[in-house]
Amino acid sequence: MLTTPLHAWHQQHDARMVEFAGWDMPVQYSSIVDEHHAVRRNVGLFDISHMGRLEFRSESAGNFLNRVITNDTSKMKVGDIRYALVCREDGGILDDVLVYRLADKWLLVVNASNREKIVGWLKDSNGFADSGFCDLTQETAMIAVQGPESGRLMDAFMSEPLTSLGYYKGREAEIAGGPALISRTGYTGEDGFEVSVPAAAAVQVWETLVKLGQESGLKPAGLGCRDTLRLEAAMPLYGHELTESIDPLTAGLSFAVKLGKEGFVGKEALVAIRAAPIGRKRVGLIVDSRRIAREGAAVLSSDGNSVGEVTSGTFSPTLQKTIAMAYVNDACSEIGTELQVDVRGNLLPVQVTTLPFYKRRSEN
Repeated sequence: MLTTPLHAWHQQHDARMVEFAGWDMPVQYSSIVDEHHAVRRNVGLFDISHMGRLEFRSESAGNFLNRVITNDTSKMKVGDIRYALVCREDGGILDDVLVYRLADKWLLVVNASNREKIVGWLKDSNGFADSGFCDLTQETAMIAVQGPESGRLMDAFMSEPLTSLGYYKGREAEIAGGPALISRTGYTGEDGFEVSVPAAAAVQVWETLVKLGQESGLKPAGLGCRDTLRLEAAMPLYGHELTESIDPLTAGLSFAVKLGKEGFVGKEALVAIRAAPIGRKRVGLIVDSRRIAREGAAVLSSDGNSVGEVTSGTFSPTLQKTIAMAYVNDACSEIGTELQVDVRGNLLPVQVTTLPFYKRRSEN
C-alpha cells in the first residue's frame, strides 16, 4: 500500500490504520465520535495526503481544463477555487474535483480512489500533451485544519491574518522554509483550511499545528469522522452519491455545471438530461430508529413499492439522529414524505428532509 509522509507519526500515536483507495490511512485515533465533536466544536487535524494533486503549468492549461471539467475556468481569477465534475460523454461522473487557479499554474485535486483513472483519462484527452501536466501527489503532503477554531489556529501558525482569506480562495505561501499552498476549503461542513507542502515538511507542519492547537481543543482526526462530518453536511462521496452511472444534474450539483460555456466532455448529454430529467433526486432521510440504513438499502413507499436506494447512512453525533442520503423517484422527493427503508428485512419508517442535515454556526 501507498503511505503518506505522516504515516510513521500516525503509527507512533496509536492510530487505527486501514486500507483506503490503496493507501494505509488512519481511520481514528481515539473514537470517531470524540473526533467528530472536536471538529464541530473546536478544531480537528486530518492527513489528506492521499488525495491526488495534479499540476498544469502551460499557457494552455486553463483552456485544456475547461474542456474536461463542468465548471468554467475562463471566469476564474488568480486565487479562485471551484468545485467541478469530470464527466464521460454520456454525462456519467468520473470524479468530483477542485480546480485552483494560481499565478503561474493550475491545480486539480482529485479523489484518491480515482487518481489513476483520471490521470489516464486526461492523458487520452485532446490537448493533454501541451498542458504542462505533473502528478505531485507523492511529492507533497496535504493537511486539513477544520472546525470553528481553525481560523485562529491558522492565524497563529502563519503569524498573519489568514481569516481574511475568502471561502474557496487559495494562495501560495512559504511554510517551514519551503513553498506551500493554503486554501479555505474542506470536506466537513465547518470552516477550515487545507495546506499543501513538500513531503519533507509534512511532519514539522503537522506537529507545529498539534502543539499550537492544544489550547483550542485540537484533536488529530481520521477517515471515520471525516465520513460522519461530510454526511451531516450532505456532501456527496464518490462511489456512493456519485458514480459513473449518475450525472451531476440528478445528483443536485447543477451549480457546478456551466452549460453556457463552450463545448466540454459530457455537455451534449447534460443538455439533454436538463431538458428531460431522468426522474430521480438525491434527498435526505431521517430514520425513525437508531439502526443505520447503509448503502444499498432499498427505499420503499408506504405501500411497499420500491422507490429508490440509500447511498450513505450513519448515526449523526451532532444531531443525535439516524440520517441517510438516497436517490428516490421524483414523486417521493417532497420534504416530509413518509417512506420506509429495508434494513436486513426490517422496514424502518423514514421521512424525507431538507439537505444539508447540519449547517455550521455562522449559517444557522
